[in-house]
Amino acid sequence: MPVHLAFDLLAAASALILTGVVWFWRLRGQPVAARSEGYLSAVSLGVLLGSYALGSANLWLSGIPAIGRSILGALAGGVLAVEVYKARAGIKGSTGLIFVPTFCALVAVGRIGCALSGLDDNTYGIPTTLPWGHDFGDGIPRHPVALYECLSMAAFLVLAFAVMARRAPVFMGRGFYLMVGFYAAQRFGWEFLKPYAPLIGPFNLFHMTCAALLAYAVVMFRRPLE
Repeated sequence: MPVHLAFDLLAAASALILTGVVWFWRLRGQPVAARSEGYLSAVSLGVLLGSYALGSANLWLSGIPAIGRSILGALAGGVLAVEVYKARAGIKGSTGLIFVPTFCALVAVGRIGCALSGLDDNTYGIPTTLPWGHDFGDGIPRHPVALYECLSMAAFLVLAFAVMARRAPVFMGRGFYLMVGFYAAQRFGWEFLKPYAPLIGPFNLFHMTCAALLAYAVVMFRRPLE
């Protein structure tokens, strides 16, 4: 089994387990919009289309004519699809807390597979002289940006569980937006360490997507709780 597929499966299993833990530990008995078929269909479609659309577009813009996937695209597509669904269904407030452990686990575990997949995965970083630079197969030490992202989201996941254990109102009501904002901010920084083609100045397609998600997170976080 290819290493990337193995870690994708492990990431999916980890996400499923942690989502179940959060459900039974903190959300069971509360009304959760994510239980409806329409909501889940919107999330699934948005994640699928966003993942492949953004991942493939970035590769083509970087001179790599291939079909790609992007966890950033999956997040952006899922957010867009759900917000459209919520507007049409008249659903107010945040509905994404249940997905915080899901997304964090997918990134934290899945990125290990990216890091172990070499140059073919197209997630390696630019050359570096730092002692932890990794040779992905071309003899050049590079930033292991996939592992940077892995560690960032693992740390956020630990923090999320610690805050949820205390039932902190700000996290219980706006935790999803905090997660989106954190992911977008750290990913924006890591993008400077990747060899993707810039579109505007030093910024690539993923930079722009991160900026849009960060703006979304800030706007939604500042809204009054419903």
